[in-house]
Amino acid sequence: MTTIDRPIVANVESATFADSKLGKAAIEGLKFAALMFCLSIPILLLRIESDIDHKPYLFTRWSWPLWAALVGFVVRFVALAASGEAHKVKAPAWVMPESVARYLPIAGLIFLLLYPMIALALVGKAGSIKWIDNFGIQVLIYIMLGWGLNIVVGLAGLLDLGYVAFYAVGAYSYALLATVVIPNYAPWLTPWAFWVCLPLAGLLAALWGIILGLPVLRLRGDYLAIVTLAFGEIIRLVLINWTDVTKGYAGISGIPRPSFFGLPFNASDKGFAATFGLEFTPLHRTIFLFYVILALALLTNWVSMRLRRLPVGRAWEALREDEIACRSLGINTTNTKLTAFAIGASFAGMAGSFFAARQNFISPESFTFNESAVILAAVVLGGMGSQLGVAIAAFAMVGGTEILRELDWLKAIFGNTFDPTQYRMLIFGFSMVALMIWKPRGLIATREPSLFLKTRKSISGSFVKEGHG
Repeated sequence: MTTIDRPIVANVESATFADSKLGKAAIEGLKFAALMFCLSIPILLLRIESDIDHKPYLFTRWSWPLWAALVGFVVRFVALAASGEAHKVKAPAWVMPESVARYLPIAGLIFLLLYPMIALALVGKAGSIKWIDNFGIQVLIYIMLGWGLNIVVGLAGLLDLGYVAFYAVGAYSYALLATVVIPNYAPWLTPWAFWVCLPLAGLLAALWGIILGLPVLRLRGDYLAIVTLAFGEIIRLVLINWTDVTKGYAGISGIPRPSFFGLPFNASDKGFAATFGLEFTPLHRTIFLFYVILALALLTNWVSMRLRRLPVGRAWEALREDEIACRSLGINTTNTKLTAFAIGASFAGMAGSFFAARQNFISPESFTFNESAVILAAVVLGGMGSQLGVAIAAFAMVGGTEILRELDWLKAIFGNTFDPTQYRMLIFGFSMVALMIWKPRGLIATREPSLFLKTRKSISGSFVKEGHG
């Protein structure tokens, strides 16, 4: 009996530890560490450098994936050990307090209005150009694009993977109109080229949105995503191969920059600085472009919020929840889809027009599928249907990439060959996975309904089909 009882007791003790919360957390942590180690091998372990003769050679850094595995184990173990359930980490439902939802957008707007002055005060004229242009303007462009795509994806529930095509249509429309049409047929409009072409670029992009919407009216979900992805690639291939018009990979240069209602931002006697008696500096144009894109982004937000409360906006939401029920209510789903595609595309076209005017040069390389993926990720991660969530996600994704360029001090820790920007996609992917685990419905999964009875209340995203709130 004695020889039989001993192994039984040992088995019971080991099984008890394995079934405990810490044991399960440790096992899951080891699994996660092994996965992190395997995924880190092609990214962190291997590195290609060139010698004096410019011949590539490969060297390994085993400490990097080992550190990644250790960090993964600690994070996973702590997360599971601190939670009440080791196999499933579920964040409790959270509804944004009404005071925060009311005052956060106002605080953000005040910050954006004062942002150029804050940058000037902190880093001076020389350093502020980089922060206003590369950071502020770039983020606002993607916020505007995210709000435009939010109409199609967040409100109407139509998965669009080719949104960058309308962005490209707007950019090339402005470039061709401002460099070919206006100088040859209406030269008196040259100082006003941007303001004349901005709405035209939006209308042309809306037209292409209708052209895309007509053949895909019966498609939904994955099939619609495939068609819109193909449409985006078709537009990009046309831009590459139609060299007589688009100049292919060479791109279009010399695109006129926006003027201050006819006053150019140059050092001439008729320029902006001379007219107002100021010393000429390129900072004037940068600050002006910042406020122009801020106004365009706010216009996009205002139109989206107004349309949401109109019958067409309620029709979008009905289409998103259940297309069959939407038809049974007598809603014309054809017109509903077309309006969503057209309005969303028009905002992308205006953003593309601004991008071309800001860059002074465009090429097909600026309108790849990666741009569509970033914009769609901002909509999904921010919370589909949430204007504030999309803005926060776009700020984190685009602004975070720019901030990585300022982390040169990390070279003192990881060596002079360390470049933080090379790992932006790794950080971006890890952030997406973490967010989908803890906030599967996006950063802000609540919103106030378009129509309400007596009192306005925020609704959790868990109560609706698509999770928009």
